[in-house]
Amino acid sequence: MRGRCVVTKQKQIADMIISSNAVFTGLSDRPEPASIAIAEGKIIGVGTAEEMSIFAGEQTKVYSFADQFIMPGFHDFHLHVMDGAVTMDSAYLFTARSEKEALDIIREFAESKPDEPWVIGSAWDCGYWDTQQLPDRHSLDRILPDRPALMFHAEGHYAWVNSKALEIAGIHRDTENPDFGSIGKDENGEPDGLLYEKAMGAVIEHAYRFTREKKRELFANFLGHAASLGITAVHDLFATESLAVLTDYDLFKEFEDEGKLTTRIHLWPALDGDLERAKRLRAKYQSDKLCMSGLKQFIDGVITARTAYLLEPYADAPNTRGETTFPPETIKKWVVDADKEGFSIRFHAIGDGAIRLAFDAYEEAQRSNGKRDSRHSIEHVEVIHPADIPRFNELGVTASMQPDHFAMSERGVYTDRIGAEREKFVFPIHTLQKAGAKLAFGTDFPIDVLSPLLQIYRAVTRIDSSGEKVWHPHERISLADALKAYTAGSAYGSFREQELGTLEVGKLADIVVLERNLFEVPAEEIPEVKVQVTIVDGKIVYDHSNEVVVK
Repeated sequence: MRGRCVVTKQKQIADMIISSNAVFTGLSDRPEPASIAIAEGKIIGVGTAEEMSIFAGEQTKVYSFADQFIMPGFHDFHLHVMDGAVTMDSAYLFTARSEKEALDIIREFAESKPDEPWVIGSAWDCGYWDTQQLPDRHSLDRILPDRPALMFHAEGHYAWVNSKALEIAGIHRDTENPDFGSIGKDENGEPDGLLYEKAMGAVIEHAYRFTREKKRELFANFLGHAASLGITAVHDLFATESLAVLTDYDLFKEFEDEGKLTTRIHLWPALDGDLERAKRLRAKYQSDKLCMSGLKQFIDGVITARTAYLLEPYADAPNTRGETTFPPETIKKWVVDADKEGFSIRFHAIGDGAIRLAFDAYEEAQRSNGKRDSRHSIEHVEVIHPADIPRFNELGVTASMQPDHFAMSERGVYTDRIGAEREKFVFPIHTLQKAGAKLAFGTDFPIDVLSPLLQIYRAVTRIDSSGEKVWHPHERISLADALKAYTAGSAYGSFREQELGTLEVGKLADIVVLERNLFEVPAEEIPEVKVQVTIVDGKIVYDHSNEVVVK
């Protein structure tokens, strides 16, 4: 077994030894029987139970997990910590299949939180409603005439609000659209309650004004939830300027100082030209639990709202191909300047035009600054032009993907937007892998639920939004490769492959135990597999049963 270490010059006594008949180290494509010895937060030995017994002392805790599945902790490469924490405490609308059902969920949630000034919800998608028609403020007004309401669409790039929210935000018929954003209007020119992209900001600014104590509560809930799902490391990416009111890195630091930070957090603030601020943050946050890893920005929006930037017009709206968040020359300058200072950069790029612009910016940085191991990445990679597929390998760019995203939007609506020709190259995970792209998986929580195993399931099955049909079966990848993308791939994408991502001697002891061996579970049951134990830095931070078997 690779990664095995049996003898050291001075024998170290393990704090903990764990064993199972199904250990997936990430160094091969199948699990095998093994024991793992852990001391002072690191793995000091991997081998047979007999070999690891030399590390056992009187105080060593020895856990036997029989046939349960041991693997590296899940490393979520793309999410939004505090935004997700808020969503955990909001109305969840993804299950609604009509506007009436959505309103019923909102009403019930509002009644359960009578003292909250705002009613916040998420994940509605009218593509799944019986009418497939967008809602407006009037239906929300009928159930919430006096309390402001903010309901985020499933993709997070537009929102449905009521009249009270518009009033508080000062949005009226004469309010001008912000750059890269628009205020929906009805036939009379009045705001209709739909806010796209940066137009959401004026409402969010008011809705997300939480007290410090409320933020602590929200963050603690997030950490507990992440641990229960086997997530040991996350990447907190700049969401939007609108959500800046939630950004509180010092809160994360407080939890670290108090010994309560049970998930490693990698920070990715905004790429916006302010490199002095970026340097200060990089210098301030550099521990193995809380570190700034680079900079992130948006190039475009999303397909369903037609705000994703395409090379050619939308199939169902030939008058638009979307637009970029900032002028292309600004984006390129920011990249060249930040790359020169050694920053890794990540771009939200969903449309083929946005993806090409991201590559062009990275290529210009290489020409200007020289080629280096930058590990820039492109987030989502939903609709790509085939000519750009080889550029991941050529430029050393990571493909940061969230496999469940292709099953979140109603497939027919999505395909109508882009047309049949572009549909051939949607979420091309296997094609990218074959072309030499490094894959790193995440959830994009709260855009999707915080479930690594749901992402794994989509990657290996390609089951679409119908729950039955397969969308491009040739884009399926193996279970081993999906697990590696969610562990070693993310570690590599953040320059931490020497510390995280596989179960090897010398690496940090971030480990998850699942109740069942994923390699023996029918694919359709993968999302239902429960986490038994989560270990971070050699300490148990989650125990499903509170009674792991001790020998």
